[in-house]
Amino acid sequence: MTNIVVPTLGESVTEATVARWLKKEGDTIAADEPVVELETDKVTLEVNAPSGGVITKIIAGEGSNVGVGALLGEIAAGSAANDAKPKVVAATPVAAVPAAAVEQKLSPAVQKMVGDANLDASKIAGTGKDGRILKEDVQNYVAAPKAAPMPTPAAPRETGPREERVRMTRLRQRVAQRLKEAQNTAAMLTTFNEVDMSAVMELRNAYKDVFEKKHGVKLGFMSFFAKATVQALKEFPAVNAEINGEDIIYKNYYDLSMAMSTPQGLIVPVIRDCDSKSMAQIEKDLIDLGTRAREGKITIEEMTGGTFTVTNGGVFGSLMSTPIINPPQSGILGMHKIQQRPMVMKDGKIEARPMMYIALSYDHRIIDGKEAVSFLVRVKEAIEDPQRLLLDL
Repeated sequence: MTNIVVPTLGESVTEATVARWLKKEGDTIAADEPVVELETDKVTLEVNAPSGGVITKIIAGEGSNVGVGALLGEIAAGSAANDAKPKVVAATPVAAVPAAAVEQKLSPAVQKMVGDANLDASKIAGTGKDGRILKEDVQNYVAAPKAAPMPTPAAPRETGPREERVRMTRLRQRVAQRLKEAQNTAAMLTTFNEVDMSAVMELRNAYKDVFEKKHGVKLGFMSFFAKATVQALKEFPAVNAEINGEDIIYKNYYDLSMAMSTPQGLIVPVIRDCDSKSMAQIEKDLIDLGTRAREGKITIEEMTGGTFTVTNGGVFGSLMSTPIINPPQSGILGMHKIQQRPMVMKDGKIEARPMMYIALSYDHRIIDGKEAVSFLVRVKEAIEDPQRLLLDL
């Protein structure tokens, strides 16, 4: 008998939800064939069969919450007809493995530790033989940082006849939690400016065909803003830093998190080393990340470690917004819709110009108002005079 267990989920991720079983009890499967999808607060991932055989038992049903190392199902050697009747265990709100089944594996010493700390043994991943929970597993579980629970009403209200109650996905819950954490912990403030997009639009129109022919990708606005952002971050390093306890960690690298909307919710994959990448490579990375994000194929590693975030609400028609910081980062740049507006030029004449409002939300604990305003001005100057990006001015 071979167990299907929850694999390591990545940095700081300790729990997942069984989203969908791809196979049913009685199905014959091959080794490394995907059998079940798990949804974490960051990504959806597939769990592959550790060996070939027949799925004899599904233990964690769809909707179950499971921890790392928890038992999902069992595989027996051999083959069987695919039309065996499924016997999926019903989902429970916290179930990974029934508590009684786990308790049978506890030694007296471990049982005492679990009881003294009032812990749920089913949530502790065992590293001993056959998944046995060791003393070290209990100690590590207690020492591990726990995510703050989502606030819930004291008593759910009844659903009306023209209403539908749908449980929030784990990703949506995590997004809501992190956004609320940012508001509660950071001294968040937003400053605004406006950018005349004429120069960038003219440059883009002049070179978009030859750019696409040479690089195989379209020239968009995001690569201009990515380069302008990196340039401004170099001048104002506090915007690229983070608070860690009583210290400030300054980051001498520029990994930009790019907020993207997917059918599963908002995710923020990272483009690494934007200071050393060409605009063509940034555009390629954006397309690759965007495509895989919509397909649910982004890895956890690709969404961790960003130093600063860029979000573009303009693609949905937003004229102005106050974006929320992506912790532990200290700043986020918001782009918005390009709209023709009457502007008074230097000679006093009024012209219709393609204008965009830009916003910088920042943590005032680490970034002073002067730095924030100056950072946004540098981004504005680079976009309005794109030659500055080439000359590093």
